[in-house]
Amino acid sequence: MSQTDSNKVHKPNGSGLTRLLKAYKCSMKGFRAAYIHEAAFRQEILLALILLPCSFVLSTSLASWLGLVLPLIGLLIIEIINSAIEALADQISLEHHELIGRAKDLGSAAVFLAMVIVVLVWGTSLYTFINK
Repeated sequence: MSQTDSNKVHKPNGSGLTRLLKAYKCSMKGFRAAYIHEAAFRQEILLALILLPCSFVLSTSLASWLGLVLPLIGLLIIEIINSAIEALADQISLEHHELIGRAKDLGSAAVFLAMVIVVLVWGTSLYTFINK
């Protein structure tokens, strides 16, 4: 076997466009699971859907619009990661365990900080808009 043949490794998710398509399908399954199984994710999606139209009114430029929208996307990202941690922890054990509890609490703290960022950014933007 030549050097180039030994460097080729079979990748179960394929490569190129096939891998991208499979990754997209997995991502859609993840969004669906978050929406179906996580009330907090549904509430945060609702918040984003309410605030998104407001972002067009409050923003004065593309940069300020991104400054309003990106914290909302960040909140959703962190909620999905927190939900993944919780699902994995629950698969390991539903009984109280100090490290599993700590992992869940850390995920919750991350969501809390993301929410603080949303409140600060949107609160500041609304305050500025009202006091023009």
